[in-house]
Amino acid sequence: MAKRNIGSSFDDFLREENLLESATAVAVKRVVAYQLEKKMSESKLSKSEMARRMETSRSALNRLLDPDNASVTLNTLQSAVRVLGGRLKIELDFQNHAA
Repeated sequence: MAKRNIGSSFDDFLREENLLESATAVAVKRVVAYQLEKKMSESKLSKSEMARRMETSRSALNRLLDPDNASVTLNTLQSAVRVLGGRLKIELDFQNHAA
């Protein structure tokens, strides 16, 4: 391996390899899935009951809770958060990020 990445950040490495966006999406999805499952457990909500309250299918909920599936709609996420008594907030950060 060339020494071109020594001293650079891991984000820089991922950016150079065109992997930063997908790695970030997967990391965010894993955190979201973990937080939703934790809140469901604290609320003693089964997946079946959660899906019923969200007015969606159990398979749609399973996709939302799958930490390796980075595809999720904002509507599904909003519905899950609402059922669990939360509020969805999304932040876009354009500072120090070159296009």
